[in-house]
Amino acid sequence: MSQHRPGQASWKPYGPVLRELGYVENQNYIFEFEWADSVDQMPVLADQLVRSHVDIIIAPASTQVEPAKRATTTLPIVFAQHADPVGSGHVKSLAHPGGNITGVSMVLRELAAKGLEILTQALPAGHRIAVLWNPTTPSHVLVNQELERASKSLSIELVMISIRAIEDFEGAFDSMTREQVDGFLVPSSPLTNARPEALAELALKHKIPGMFANKDNVRAGGLMSYGADFNYMYRHAATYIDKILRGAKPADLPVEQASKYYLVVNLKTAREIGLQIPATLLARADEVID
Repeated sequence: MSQHRPGQASWKPYGPVLRELGYVENQNYIFEFEWADSVDQMPVLADQLVRSHVDIIIAPASTQVEPAKRATTTLPIVFAQHADPVGSGHVKSLAHPGGNITGVSMVLRELAAKGLEILTQALPAGHRIAVLWNPTTPSHVLVNQELERASKSLSIELVMISIRAIEDFEGAFDSMTREQVDGFLVPSSPLTNARPEALAELALKHKIPGMFANKDNVRAGGLMSYGADFNYMYRHAATYIDKILRGAKPADLPVEQASKYYLVVNLKTAREIGLQIPATLLARADEVID
């Protein structure tokens, strides 16, 4: 089996679960890792995996599933944190995937809209919010549509800023400063999940409150996150690997949606940027970093 690695945190959880299920690395299974420095390299790597006759391709998010899907219609593909597998056209339905792709999903469109709502509660006087979205993440077009709908009901203005690579981060924050935004929201993507420290440092430097989808961004110094437990999703994806290796077909394995979502707040960061988090919001937080 092989995996395209978007970042260290996204592949470590597989091993412990596979050990619990009776697998021993380098004895009865081998991980073959491929690393892409840019999204443009992914189709080539996906083709290489298919030609190397791996048993399963692990493609964590929609960004990796898309090139894997184009490379093969027969090899099983397992995802671990897909934002919207049905909306992206990667499975026919959650209950009946119907092809060679299945795994664990999070409802990113709804999560992003809820994250936007929570951010406005932390910024009651804020009416201008930036969205740092990634054009190379297939699900982000759908996420942006959901955010536009949510912004109308919240009576706020969105400033859409695209980021394709870590080199775009600094320019994005310069744009937010020029646009005089009150805060920013970052929908989940492999790029932003893999670079939490860089985003946190820039947010602190510019003193702009941010809402993320991954709590690792908050532990790195970001202000808040609202999203699914990534560690749980990756661990659970390992059970799909086990079932497929034992003969199950991806078409018959329903996609599981993460059912628990966490609000994490970094009070230390709030103090550093001069923001007072409402007590009602803190009371709702699942984790407070101080």
